[in-house]
Amino acid sequence: MPRVPNDVARLAGSVRAVVGQLHRRLRQVDNAGVLTPSQSAVLARLDRDGPATQAQLAAAEHVRQQSMAATLAVLDELGYLTRTPDPRDGRRIVISLSDLGEKTVRGVHQHREEWLARALVDELTPDERRTIEDALPLLRRLAQR
Repeated sequence: MPRVPNDVARLAGSVRAVVGQLHRRLRQVDNAGVLTPSQSAVLARLDRDGPATQAQLAAAEHVRQQSMAATLAVLDELGYLTRTPDPRDGRRIVISLSDLGEKTVRGVHQHREEWLARALVDELTPDERRTIEDALPLLRRLAQR
C-alpha cells in the first residue's frame, strides 16, 4: 500500500475515532438496556440483510456458531425471531425477524434518531449542522468504498 502523507494519516485516525465514539454512544441509547450489543447487532443484520441461517449470521458477525446459537435463543425467547425451513434445503432453518422483532428494530432506530436529533439541536449551531449535512455525501462515499 502506498504511503499516505502524515496529515492524511492523522485525519484518518481522527475520523475513525470520532465515528467509533458516535457509534458507541448511539448503541448506548439502545432499547433501555434490554438487548446486549450482540443481540442488537443480529437484529440489525436481519433487518438490513434479510433472512439468514445461523451459520450465515455467525460468519457475518465473526462469532462461533455456538455463540450465535446462544444469542438466537435469547432473541427467540423474547419473540423477536421466526424460524422456517429453507425452501431449497429442508434440513436448514432460515431465521428472520418476527413482527415484534421488526417493531423492536424500528423502535430502536427511532429512539437513536430522536436522541441524535436532540443532540444536534442542543449542541450545534445551525451553521454547524449545515457543515455536517454538507459532509454527509463525502462520508457516505467513504463508507461505500
